[in-house]
Amino acid sequence: QVQLVESGGGLVQPGGSLRLSCAASGSTFRIYAMGWYRQAPGKQREYVAGFSYGGSTNYADSVKGRFTFSRDNAKNTVYLQMDSLKPEDTAVYYCHADIRGDPDMEFWGKGTPVTVSS
Repeated sequence: QVQLVESGGGLVQPGGSLRLSCAASGSTFRIYAMGWYRQAPGKQREYVAGFSYGGSTNYADSVKGRFTFSRDNAKNTVYLQMDSLKPEDTAVYYCHADIRGDPDMEFWGKGTPVTVSS
């Protein structure tokens, strides 16, 4: 089992910045992929950024050049630095992790809301 707790969401003006954090606890040694998803009102949940099996970092095209994913293995924490925010970035942001097991499992955080508005 893995527990994921997000923080850092809030209200920001267009062009502003926010930094999201996701702290993992439990069987963190089993995590082989971890990242961020978001779900805007009335839309499906979509992938934003994260690392996958093998360690490569990936980004959705809509956030490339504006968002930066990073991780601190010692703290079992991943971050999402969001710059040049746009109103269309408004969503609930969820932390997600895949863990090895029999079978493999996935875990989600409860989400943190981000609102980009003037």
